[in-house]
Amino acid sequence: MTIEHHPSDATLAEYAAGTLDAGSRLVVGTHIAKCPQCRRAVQQFESVGGALLSGLPPAPMQPDALAKTLSRLDEAPAEDATAAPAHAAHDDMPWLPDGLRDREFGPWRWIGIGVEQRSVKVAGADSARVFLLRAKPGVKLPVHVHTGIERTQVLAGAFIHDGGRFGAGDFDDAEGDVEHNPRVDEGETCICLVAMTGGIRMTGPIGRLIQPFLRL
Repeated sequence: MTIEHHPSDATLAEYAAGTLDAGSRLVVGTHIAKCPQCRRAVQQFESVGGALLSGLPPAPMQPDALAKTLSRLDEAPAEDATAAPAHAAHDDMPWLPDGLRDREFGPWRWIGIGVEQRSVKVAGADSARVFLLRAKPGVKLPVHVHTGIERTQVLAGAFIHDGGRFGAGDFDDAEGDVEHNPRVDEGETCICLVAMTGGIRMTGPIGRLIQPFLRL
């Protein structure tokens, strides 16, 4: 697998700092698990962050800090927002990465001609919707822009837009002001893991016509 497109440095820095929303963290983490280059970048960001913290002057602790810490030792650990609950192995999805195999998924549902969506349950993912997107070879999506941020990890197949060709393993980091006119490459169904904030707004005449019928 040759990976040509990666998360932005800003996205990787947010991942290293733990400031990404839970949905985006799952999608970025799925990419990092397959990408040595991005794993090294995250390690570097973590090292820089650790060095900055070590250089800060010590701050005095509150008088009751030790007592509060000890009182929390018996509490049940909080659920990791990106950790998967125990569910079926989803053998019907052979392209699914190991890190997603124990996830809970909704049913596939039609959202457009040749395009289906399947929700992915992520605890704490309040600000971003997480879903699988499956599109048939040759499908062209209407021209659109995003009202938020869309982070996409390609799991199988490929799609093409002005930013290039995005195949299995590639990551597309799209901001709200980027206009997209993607089409699925021929030969193989394209399947992506997506975290999206906001929605999509169609800009072309055909897109505006079908906007009320889209369920994405």
